[in-house]
Amino acid sequence: MTMRLSPDRRGWIVAALGTAQTVGWASSYYIPAVLATPMAASFGLSPVWVFGAFSMAMVVSAAIGPWAGARIDRIGGRGVLMLSNLVFATGLVLLAVAPSPAVLFAGWAIIGLGMGMGLYEAGFATLAGIYGRGARGPITGITLIAGFASTVGWPLSGLMLAQWGWREACLGWAILHLCLALPLNALLPTGTETKPEAEPDTAPDAPPPPRGAMALLAFVFAATWFNATAMAAHLPGLLQAAGASTALAIAAGALIGPAQVAARVLEFGLLRRFHPLASARMAAAAHPVAAMVLMAFGGPAAYAFALLHGAGNGILTIAKGTLPLALFGAGGYGQRLGWLNAPARIAQAAAPLIFGAALTAWGLNAIWLTAGIGCLATLALFLLRRG
Repeated sequence: MTMRLSPDRRGWIVAALGTAQTVGWASSYYIPAVLATPMAASFGLSPVWVFGAFSMAMVVSAAIGPWAGARIDRIGGRGVLMLSNLVFATGLVLLAVAPSPAVLFAGWAIIGLGMGMGLYEAGFATLAGIYGRGARGPITGITLIAGFASTVGWPLSGLMLAQWGWREACLGWAILHLCLALPLNALLPTGTETKPEAEPDTAPDAPPPPRGAMALLAFVFAATWFNATAMAAHLPGLLQAAGASTALAIAAGALIGPAQVAARVLEFGLLRRFHPLASARMAAAAHPVAAMVLMAFGGPAAYAFALLHGAGNGILTIAKGTLPLALFGAGGYGQRLGWLNAPARIAQAAAPLIFGAALTAWGLNAIWLTAGIGCLATLALFLLRRG
C-alpha cells in the first residue's frame, strides 16, 4: 500500500508538493531560456521557432486546465498530479529524441498538457480539496518553495547542457519527474477524503460575490500574467531603454526573484491577517507605480522598478489561488480556477511578441502599455467586494 501523508501533516504536504511544483516549473516554463538556442540550432532554425512552440504549449495548457480542474474537484488532485509527471516526462523524452521540427513541436504540445495538469492551478486545487477555505497558508507555502524554480532550474539546465547537450538535459528533467516529483506527488492525500475545519483566521463562507466577478477576475489574471511575462522576456532591454547600462539592467533583473520570495514571506506572515482582495489590490498597483518611478528617474531607478514589480508579481501569484477561494469557496474550485486562468495562459503566450514589438517601436514609452494594463487590473479589483 502506498504511503500517504495525513492532512494534518501540513508542513510535509507543502514541502512535497512545493518541491514537485519546482520540478514542474523548472522543466517547462524555464527551460526555453537556456535550451531554446541550442535546440533550434540543431535543426537549423531560429530560436524564435522554439519560443513559438513554447507559446503553443501555453495555449494547450489553457485548453486542458478546466478539464484538469474539474477532475481534481471530483477525485482529488493526487492522481492528476501524478499523471502530469508522466505526461511531462513523455514530452521531455520526445524533445530529447526528436528527429525533426515537427516532432519537436509535438513534444512541446505534450509538455503543454503537463503544464495544464500539473502547475500552480492544479496544486492550488489539490490543496483546496484537502483544506477547503483553510488552504491559503499552504498555497502560499508551495509558492515560496516553487518561487526558486528559476534559481534551481536555469543553473541545472545549463549544467546538463554544458556536460552532455540539450537532448540529454531534457532526458535529465524527465528522470527528475519520474524519480523525484512523481513519488512526492504520490505522498499527497487524495484531497476528497477529508476537509479539516478552516483555520481560526479564515473567514466563514461569504455571501455570493457580485455578478460579473468571474469575468473581472479572469481579466485581472490575464492582465497581470501578460505584464509578468512581458517583463520576464524584455526587462533588460526595457531598463537599457531607460538609460541603464547592460550590467545594471542584468543586476536589477536578478532582484526580481528575491523580491517575489520576500513578498510571499510577507503574505505568509503579516498580510495573511487581511482578506486576499486587499493584498491583491496593493500587488496589482505595484507595477504601475514602478513604471512611473522608472519614467521619472530613468536608469538609476532600475533597482526600484525591479523590486516593486517583483514584489507585486510574487503576491499576485498567490492571489491567483487564494482570491477565487475566498470569493467563491472550495466547491468547484478546480474547474473554476481552470477557466479563470485560461485567458491568462493565452495572454502569456502573446505577451513577449506584443511587448517586444512595442519596445522596438516606442522604446521606453512601451512601459505605458503594461502600466495601463496594470491600472485596469487594479481598477477591476476595486470593483470586487469582499463579501
